[in-house]
Order: sequence, then structure tokens, then C-alpha cells
Amino acid sequence: MMKLSGTALCLGDHIDTDAIIPARFLVSSDPAELAANCMSGLDPEWIKKVTPGASILVAGRNFGCGSSREHAPLAIAAAGIPAVIACSFARIFYRNAFNMGLLPLELGEAAFTFKEGDLVEVDTENRSVSNKSSGQNFFCPPLPPVMQAILDAGGLASFVKKRLQKRDNTVTSAEDDLLSPP
Repeated sequence: MMKLSGTALCLGDHIDTDAIIPARFLVSSDPAELAANCMSGLDPEWIKKVTPGASILVAGRNFGCGSSREHAPLAIAAAGIPAVIACSFARIFYRNAFNMGLLPLELGEAAFTFKEGDLVEVDTENRSVSNKSSGQNFFCPPLPPVMQAILDAGGLASFVKKRLQKRDNTVTSAEDDLLSPP
């Protein structure tokens, strides 16, 4: 758990996965290539706005709608954007974000209070989001422990790999429940 901070890059409602990473780029799973083409379905020059590690994406309603491509959250994360704040997420994108190690933060209507260029701070431990430019603070619902563990591991593949390496060690019941057969 940590604090993230960056400058808000704002998008509107219903940004679909084809806008995030157009289908023509799905022939590659190279994170650098996906990052270079992130949001090119909206604007081929959009990626130039991103400062890796110092940009936070803020979106409106239904972010990540469309197809279930895991390339979309991977492109965002690979571009150096550690978190996406949105009014709401398409459910498949929301889950894929965790799987790819990208932090999705659903803020409801509070997401609309952010403006392009605002300084944003995310405290993952307290599940708080602060707009340092306006002085507003918001809170997100807590994550189930296993979802937090997936994020902390850097995504689902890393989580499973670490879990399998620790197979003989004690693990939390939430982690056991995730990997146990029904």
C-alpha cells in the first residue's frame, strides 16, 4: 500500500476499449508498443500528455466499456499511469484492471470535480483520493483482501506465481478461496 500522486488527465463518459487501444494494435502484447498507442483511438497524440509515474487518468461514466480486451488496462499501466479514477467502470474493464495491476478507483459523481491538470493524490491504504488543487477529499469503498493482494503483487499472473511459490507456507483464507476449486 502506498501513496500515488500525479496530474489529472481527464476524459469523458463511455470511453471504450477500442478508444483506449484500437483493435489494429492487438496483434502485439508488448507493453511498450501498447503504451505508445494508448488512447490513440481518441487522439493519436494523446500519449504525449502522459508523464510516466506522474499522471493519473480521470474519466466519467462507464470507462472501459466495449470488448473485454486485457490490452486496454495493460496499455494504460504500461504508459506509466498507476491509477484510473472514474465515475463508474464497465465491469469487465474493472476486473481486467486488477488482473493487469492497474488501480481502478470508482468515485461516482465526485469524479466530475477533477479538471485537467489538477494535482491528484491517492492513498491506497486509506482508500482516499484528494484533489490537491481544489482541496477536496473523497473515499472509495475498501477492497476485498484478495483484490488488494492481486494489486500489491502487480497483477493476477504475479499473484498466482507468488502464491504457487508459497504453496507450502501459510496464506490467508481469502487467497486460498481464490485458488481452491469450487
